[in-house]
Amino acid sequence: MTRKLIMFDIDGTILDHESKVPASTKEAIQLLKENGHEVAIATGRSPYFISELRALLEIDSFVCFNGQYVEIDNEVIYKNPTSKEYLKELFDFSSEKEHPLVYMSAEKMKSTVEMNHVMEGSFASINIDTSHIHVNSSYFNEIEIYQTLLFCQEHEEAAYRKSMKDLNFIRWHQNSVDVLPMGGSKAMGIERFMEHTGFSKENVYAFGDNFNDVEMLQFVGHGVAMGNAPEQVKQVARYVTKDVGDDGIAHGLEMVGLL
Repeated sequence: MTRKLIMFDIDGTILDHESKVPASTKEAIQLLKENGHEVAIATGRSPYFISELRALLEIDSFVCFNGQYVEIDNEVIYKNPTSKEYLKELFDFSSEKEHPLVYMSAEKMKSTVEMNHVMEGSFASINIDTSHIHVNSSYFNEIEIYQTLLFCQEHEEAAYRKSMKDLNFIRWHQNSVDVLPMGGSKAMGIERFMEHTGFSKENVYAFGDNFNDVEMLQFVGHGVAMGNAPEQVKQVARYVTKDVGDDGIAHGLEMVGLL
C-alpha cells in the first residue's frame, strides 16, 4: 500500500466525550504506524496542551493553533502569527464590549481579565486546567500570538466580522470563538505539512468533528467526519464514521481501507 498521511483532530476525535483515548483508537493509530503510514495531529490546541497525548500515542508531528504553527519530527517548519496591529484592534473592540480575550503563544496563554465562570466552563469542556493562565492584556505586544480566544455569544459575532475583515472567527464553543489571521485554517497548516513531506492530496486523510475542521475535511483527499460532528460538518466530509465513543476512529479507518 502507498504510504499515507493521516491527520487527527483531538477533542471529539481522538479524545472521547470524557476526554479519554479509547483503547481502539490507540490500537488503530499504532497499527497505522506499524504499516508505515505517517500519523500527525491537527488541532486548535497549543503545543503545550498536547504533549501528554503525543507521548501516549508516540506522535512527533502536529499542526497546532488551527494551522498557524506546524512542527514535523520536532522541527518547526511553519509559523503564521497574527499581526500585532490586528490584535490591538481586536483588544480595543473587545474591551469596549467587555468581552475577554485569551492570547495563545507557542509557550503560554495569557488573559485580558481574571478567569471567570464562562471562561472556566469553556476550557473545562475540553478538560484544560486554567490555573496557569494569568492576566497580561499587553501580552500580544511582547511575543508572537498564533491564536486568540474571544469569549462572546454567537449573536455577538457579527459585529466582529463586520469590523475586522482581516481576522477569521471560528466558533468552537457556545461561549468562545477562535480568532486567526484571515485565511488561517487547519487546511493551510496541512498544506505546508504536505509541501514539506511530499504527500499528495489523494494520499492524505483527515478526521475531525467540529467547525474548525471544515476547511481541513474539504481540502484533503479523504475527509472523515466523526459521527458526533454537527450536520454541517458531516455535509462537507467525503465520509462519515461512527461516534468517537463508539470506536469511531477504528471504524473510519476500516471504512476507508487503511486498516
